[in-house]
Amino acid sequence: MADRITSPDQLLAMAEKAKADIDLRQGRKESQVTVHMGTCGIAAGARDVVVAFMSEMSDAGVTSVSLHQTGCAGLCEEEPMATVTLADGTMYRYGLLDREKVHTIVRNHLVGGTPVDAYLIKT
Repeated sequence: MADRITSPDQLLAMAEKAKADIDLRQGRKESQVTVHMGTCGIAAGARDVVVAFMSEMSDAGVTSVSLHQTGCAGLCEEEPMATVTLADGTMYRYGLLDREKVHTIVRNHLVGGTPVDAYLIKT
């Protein structure tokens, strides 16, 4: 059963969170995270990866990065995948993602500025 709203402050907090979630997915910002959502990506869990990025970015207060979805990147064996594109155009492609890896990528790369080499796809 959903939590009941018992105060105007709770309602305001819910509205602010919803606005932040929408803002995360609209427009282009300094940097972008793109989750690859081809058929193979979806079958491998890309939907969960999108949700994890939304949650982790929101929890970490990341506001200079937008979240997007795209089709297949052609590396089915690495799905689910995401590409981080920085403001200078540098791209980092991460593969075989799950919630724990997304948490680490958000904290280390998006917040801390250090790519997570262990999760990068080496091409």
